[in-house]
Amino acid sequence: MNSTLTSLPLAAIPAEDEALRQNVRAFLGDALRGMPADVRSRSWLGYDLNFSRALARQGWVGLTLPTRYGGGGRSGFSRFVLSEELLFAGAPVAAHWIADRQTSQLILRFGSEAQRQFFLPLITACDIVFCIGMSEPDTGSDLASVRTRATRTDTGWVLNGRKIWTTNAHRADWMCALVRTSGTAEDRHKGLSQMLIDMKSPGISVRPLKDIVGDTHFNEVLFDNVGLPADALVGEEGSGWKQVTAELAFERSGPERILSSIVLADTWLAAARAADHGGPNVRATAGRIAARLAVLRAMSLAVAAKLDRHEQPDLEAAFVKDLGTEFEQSVPDWIRGTLHELPATVRHGELMRSLAYVTQIAPTFSLRGGTRQIMRGIIARGLGLR
Repeated sequence: MNSTLTSLPLAAIPAEDEALRQNVRAFLGDALRGMPADVRSRSWLGYDLNFSRALARQGWVGLTLPTRYGGGGRSGFSRFVLSEELLFAGAPVAAHWIADRQTSQLILRFGSEAQRQFFLPLITACDIVFCIGMSEPDTGSDLASVRTRATRTDTGWVLNGRKIWTTNAHRADWMCALVRTSGTAEDRHKGLSQMLIDMKSPGISVRPLKDIVGDTHFNEVLFDNVGLPADALVGEEGSGWKQVTAELAFERSGPERILSSIVLADTWLAAARAADHGGPNVRATAGRIAARLAVLRAMSLAVAAKLDRHEQPDLEAAFVKDLGTEFEQSVPDWIRGTLHELPATVRHGELMRSLAYVTQIAPTFSLRGGTRQIMRGIIARGLGLR
């Protein structure tokens, strides 16, 4: 246990990266002016391609990518600052989020030079939108059970299978998918590879799925004899598991795993302040939220430091994901338990609409990026308990 705890030393944001915060706040103040809290509560599920492209024109998409590929050449800490501000404001980041956070890092680390030169400038300009094909029907978050298969041909690959819960597949230009290129699902981590798939390819069908609040983010994607070129493969054939676990460390550890309910919390806090801070439950809840956030932010920042040093913090990222989503899911219940201490004059409008939205969507927080059971399995293995 001690070795795990000491593997997350406190990290601080360098002054040159912290200095980015004020510029981002000023930009967001203008870009999001007048957007109600219940819309901003959608946070990183909010999709607005025009907003993402405006962010790209500021040089804030691909912030950590090398400048030779159109990136900002900044550290992971600068991206941490940017992510925090985007989420605090409830900015609609879904159009560029996946490519910026995960796919660009995957291509930079494992892709060919030709793939880097083609995709990375398009990602930093937000000229293309990516989705990620990982989950499949009947497998849940057990990625090792992937059955979608790419079969090698004389000219490339033929892809058959099905993905599900693919966020924004109906809007994406490209998918980065984890598929099986050899063996069977029983082989678990062997024989998996990652493919870059042009979503306009013949044989691809996308079926949107409504979530519990009626929004359409998720999709089922079917591949029926989809022809892929030889250079669709990312990295080495059969190395997909190693690559995808590196990719998931970026997805599981960032501020998005602790700030999904932050717009609701801020809206509630503003209402409490307007009501002279409410009663004892309001004050206790504010303290509970602040204390949990302080610890989780320190953990997330420590993982960001490891990623910036090109380390592989899979275990630490799983800790942040599990504890962070538990916190995010608790916030709406905590806030609901204080409403009786607030006057009726502040218990209406944006606060209640935001509370209703987050309450409904919160169960998904522990599903996206891997379920709680998967995270705890990773943690147990990392601690030598299984």
